[in-house]
Amino acid sequence: MKRGLITSCVTALAFQANAQDGVAPTYNLYGTTGLIDMPSAQSAADGELAFAFSKIGHQQRNTLTFQITPRFSGSFRYTVTKDDGFSDGDNIGINFDRSFDLQYRFVDEGKYRPAISVGFRDILGTGQYGSEYFVATKNVLPTVRVTGGIGWGRMGTYNGFTNPLAIFGDSFKTRPSGYDEQGGEFNSGQWFKGNAAFFGGVEWRANEKLSLKAEYSSDAYTGFYGERSGIEHKSPFNFGLDYKVTENAHLAAYYAYGSTFALQFNYAVNPKNPPAPSGYDNAPTPVLVRPSRATNPEAWTTGWISNPETPNALEANMKRALGTEGLELEGFKYTKTSIVIHYRNNTYWTEAQAIGRAARAATRGLPNSVETLTLVPVVNGMATTAVTLNRTDMENLENVPDASWKSYVRANIQDAALLNNDGLRDIEDAYPNLTWGLGPYMDIGLFDPSAPFRMEIGAELSGTYEPSPGVLLSGALRKRVVGNLDDADRLSDSTLPHVRSDYGLYDKYGDPGITYLTAEYFRRPGPSLYTRVSAGLLEEMFAGVSGEILWKPTDSRLAMGLEMNYTYQRNYDQLFGMLDYSVATGHASAYYTFANGFYGQVDVGRYLAGDVGGTFSVAREFNNGWKIGAYATLTDVSSEDFGEGSFDKGITLEIPLFWALGRPNKTSQEIVIQPISRDGGARLNLNNRLFGLVSNQSEPYLSSQWARFWR
Repeated sequence: MKRGLITSCVTALAFQANAQDGVAPTYNLYGTTGLIDMPSAQSAADGELAFAFSKIGHQQRNTLTFQITPRFSGSFRYTVTKDDGFSDGDNIGINFDRSFDLQYRFVDEGKYRPAISVGFRDILGTGQYGSEYFVATKNVLPTVRVTGGIGWGRMGTYNGFTNPLAIFGDSFKTRPSGYDEQGGEFNSGQWFKGNAAFFGGVEWRANEKLSLKAEYSSDAYTGFYGERSGIEHKSPFNFGLDYKVTENAHLAAYYAYGSTFALQFNYAVNPKNPPAPSGYDNAPTPVLVRPSRATNPEAWTTGWISNPETPNALEANMKRALGTEGLELEGFKYTKTSIVIHYRNNTYWTEAQAIGRAARAATRGLPNSVETLTLVPVVNGMATTAVTLNRTDMENLENVPDASWKSYVRANIQDAALLNNDGLRDIEDAYPNLTWGLGPYMDIGLFDPSAPFRMEIGAELSGTYEPSPGVLLSGALRKRVVGNLDDADRLSDSTLPHVRSDYGLYDKYGDPGITYLTAEYFRRPGPSLYTRVSAGLLEEMFAGVSGEILWKPTDSRLAMGLEMNYTYQRNYDQLFGMLDYSVATGHASAYYTFANGFYGQVDVGRYLAGDVGGTFSVAREFNNGWKIGAYATLTDVSSEDFGEGSFDKGITLEIPLFWALGRPNKTSQEIVIQPISRDGGARLNLNNRLFGLVSNQSEPYLSSQWARFWR
C-alpha cells in the first residue's frame, strides 16, 4: 500500500537527473523549441505548456506545445494561409490547416556531448509541412549554443542530397509525393524518405533578456503550399532576435529567406509553478496536544462514554470543528478509544488536504481517551475511502521534518465499504442539501473554417439538490450576453447521423438553453464497487437514461467500468423537445494510473452515431490539479465517411481555479481542443462519471498528494 509514494519519489528523482543544464530554450516560428524556422534538440522544462503565435509571409501559425515528459514533447498547430491560389468552399483565398508534431530527446547533453533529438513535423495532418529530422544542440559557452541537424521532407528540399538511409533499401531514395487533403491520418509512408539536407544555426544570449539567432535553413519553400506561403526564397540564411518581456512571455522578430520579415509572440506556463506558490489558504487548526497520561491520569478517564449527552455534545463539537475547515459532518460512530467520521468535502481540490484538515480539527472536539481517528470522505452519498490515523502520531509529527512522509507510512488506507457501520449516527441536518450558484460562463468554438475562433460569454444558473444520501437532482440554465457562436451558418455535410456536426444549430437556437437537468442515484453495492443511474436531459444535445458500474479497489492502480445508455437527440432550442433520432450506446472501460501523474483509459463500445470502436486516452495530472491529455477514437466508420480529419481526436486541458487564485476551491475550467467536430466516435458528455468522482480518494492518488496533508 505504501509502494506508490516510494515509486513516485524515485521516479521524480530520476526525471530530475535527466533535466538539461544551460539556458532555457526558445521557441521558433513553428512554436516548438528551436532557432527560427528550424528545430533544436533542447527540451522545455518538464510540464511546460507554451502558446506561440507567429506571422510570416501569408501564414499565421498558432501552436500549442506541451512538454509531456522531460524528454518528450507534442505540438498542435493551426495555420491560416491567405492567398488567392486557395479555394475552400466559401473561403476563397484562405486555407486552414491543422498539424501535429512530436519530438523525443534520446541523448542528454554532457560535457563534450550534445543533446540529440528525433522529431516529426506534421505527423498527423495534410502533410503540407511534413518533415522528419535528427538534430543536435550543444552549449559551447555559457551564453552560446549551436545546433545542427539533418532533415527529410520539407526539411530536405534545399541543397538536398541522396538519402543516406538508402543503404537500407532503394525505397528510401524516393519520397511519395502529394498531400492528404482530408488529413488526420499518419503519413508513415513518407517518413525518412527522399532527399535529405543539413540545417543548423547559432544562438547567442546577449543578456538576461535578449537572444540573437542566425540559422541556415534546409526548407526551400517549394511546391504548391510552399509557393502559397508568401515567402520568396532568396537565401537559406535567417536572422533575428528573441526578447524576454516577462518570465513567461517572449517577443521575437526575424528576417527570413532574404525576403520576409516575421514576428512571433510566445507565452509559456508551467503547472508546477502556480502564481501563488504557497497559496493563500487559511491556516489549519493546529493539533490539540493532550496532557500526559502519567502526570494527569484524570484527563484520560472514559466515564464520558456513559453520559447520555455525549452523542449530542460530540456531534456539536465535530460539526463546529469541521465547519471551521470548510467540511461538513455527515455521520460518526465512536467507542472509548476510537471514532469514525464521515464528512463531505466541498472545499479542497486534493482529498489528502481535506483529510489532514479534518484530522487536526477533530483533535479539538474529542475526549482524550480517543486515540484512533478514521476519516471517511463521502462523495454523492458514497463513502469511498477510510483513512485511519493514530492521534499520538498527529501530536508528535505536526511540527517535525518529513512530517508528510512519516504520517503517510503510519496511516492505514482501506475501502470504506469494509467498515462496520452498525451504530453510525447520521447527522439529521446533513440532508436535504441544496447548493446553487449564479455566475458567468465562457464558451469557445474553434476551427470552424468560416471563423476559426468564436466565443460567447453569458450567465449560468446552476444547482444541485440532495434530498437523501446518493440522490441528486441537478441542472443548469444558460443565457448568452455577448458573443458570436450563434453566427455559425456552416451546414453539416456528414453522411452519418448528425449527432455532433449540427453544433452550430444548437448554438444558434439554444438561447436560453438548459445544458443539463438530471436525476441521479449513486450507491455502493459492495467493496470496490460503485454504481450510478442518471435520467433526464443528460447534456446539451442528448436526453435519456444512463447506467454505470465501476470496479475500483482502493489500493489498486487499475479500475474497470461498464456504462449503458439509451438516448434521444434534443431539439436545437435546448429545452424539452426531442428530434426524431434515438440510439443505444455503451462502453466497457479500463483505467490505469501510472507513476509521475500519468494515467491511461481505454473505452470500447458503441457511439452516438451507431458506430462501434474504441477511444484511447492518456493524460498527465500534476499535483496541483492541472490535467493535460490527448485522445483518439477509431471506429468502423471509414475515413471517407467520417470526413475531414479522418477520425475523432483532440487535446484536453483542465485548470483548477485554486491554482490561479491560491485559495481552496473545487471548481475547474475544462477545455477540449478538437481539430474538427464530426459525428464518428462521438460519446455522451455526462456529468458525474464514476471514475472521475472516486479515483482521487484511492490510495495511489492519495500517496501522490500526501504532501498537502499538513497544509
